[in-house]
Amino acid sequence: MYSLDNFNLKGKKGLILGIANQESIAYGCAKAFKTLGADIAITYLNDRSKKFVEPIAEELQADIFMPCDVQNEEQFAALFAAIEEKWGKLDFALHSIAFAPKEDLHGRLVDSSSDGFLQAIDVSCHSFLRMAKLAEPLMVDGGSLFAMSYYGAEKVVENYDLMGPVKSALESSVRYLAHELGSKGIRAYTISPGPVKTRAASGLKSFDDLITETAKRTPAYQLATIDDIGMATALMATPAARMINGDTVYIDGGFHVMG
Repeated sequence: MYSLDNFNLKGKKGLILGIANQESIAYGCAKAFKTLGADIAITYLNDRSKKFVEPIAEELQADIFMPCDVQNEEQFAALFAAIEEKWGKLDFALHSIAFAPKEDLHGRLVDSSSDGFLQAIDVSCHSFLRMAKLAEPLMVDGGSLFAMSYYGAEKVVENYDLMGPVKSALESSVRYLAHELGSKGIRAYTISPGPVKTRAASGLKSFDDLITETAKRTPAYQLATIDDIGMATALMATPAARMINGDTVYIDGGFHVMG
């Protein structure tokens, strides 16, 4: 039955991991979640990043603002303990975190170090699974899990190298989570935007060239902004998207359909 209640997040509680600053995709998503009525929890990586994220938490009136290094099990557990104490439940969680050592990120995949590859997988992929495991018991009414990927997980993108197979693993993990958690009403999505000028993306080689070439191959010659990505992602968290599950949702202006 159609209802406007299917298109909002009023009364919903959500966690956003990965806001670094006001250029972050995660920030665009957090704004959209809040606009649709959700209460949100926001994390920051460390004391150095806190000064950039704290004003955002204040702007969006985050109910919870805590440190969370996804490789720190104690911080991860403390975050979800705080969510349980404050809200008693969780309706959606967004993971927008990726990392690889610079020397591995800028080199050929075949030359990548074992330690670098494992760290990239741990931070960029397995931490999403750890997040899902902690979120599962709190999603008492079902919920939505979001991971951020990129077209380079599906096709070879020059200079994406190491992150290509890492993001492929992430997308596969999302599909398996959709299967494993679906009986509990928990949906899982991969969000695949086109290239966006974020601090993390700027670490890729020839990133400005990638931006230019992608725009040329997009039907409207226009790249998605963090607000575009946020609005579409927030919609996927609403009941209106309840029968979409396990998919990679492209928010790239149609770039991925072009030959």
